[in-house]
Amino acid sequence: MKVALFDYGAGNLHSLGKALSRGARVGIASDPVHVLDADALVLPGVGAFGAAAERLAPAADAIRDAVRNGFPVLGICLGMQLLFDASDEGAGAGLGIIPGRVRRLEARRVPHMGWNLVRPVAEDPVVPAPLEAYFANSYVCAPVHEDDVIAATDYEGPFAAAVRRDR
Repeated sequence: MKVALFDYGAGNLHSLGKALSRGARVGIASDPVHVLDADALVLPGVGAFGAAAERLAPAADAIRDAVRNGFPVLGICLGMQLLFDASDEGAGAGLGIIPGRVRRLEARRVPHMGWNLVRPVAEDPVVPAPLEAYFANSYVCAPVHEDDVIAATDYEGPFAAAVRRDR
C-alpha cells in the first residue's frame, strides 16, 4: 500500500513517516497529483489550523472528490481537525469531510497534556477496546452528528478522540 503523508509545512512528518513505513510505502505530498497517486492519505498532527488549512487549500477540492469516491484519509491530531469545516483557532476552511467545528477546550488548565483513557462509543475496528493515548491539545473536535464519533475521552468534560465518516 502506498500512503501519501501530506506536508503542510509543519507537523510530525519524520516520526509519522517512520511509523507508517513499517507496513506501507510512504511518500511526502503537498499537491493533488502526488496525494491522489497514493492508495490513502494521512494528515499529520502538530501545527496551527489556519496555516495548515492555507497549505492544504490547493489540494482540498481534489481530496474531497477522492473521499466521495471512497479514498481513505486518516487525520491525526491537527490532521483530524482539518477534516472538519472550520476552527475557532484560526481563519481558513477545513476540508468539511466531517460536518462540525473545532472549538477551544473549555477547561481550567489549557493545554490539556497527558495520558487519557480513550473509550469506544461505537463498534469500530479502529478503536475496538479502551486504550490509553497521550494528548497535547488546546482544541477539540465537535462534530454535528454524534454518530461520527467512534471514541471519546474526558478532560473536564467529554470530547471526541476519534471520528469516522462513512467508511
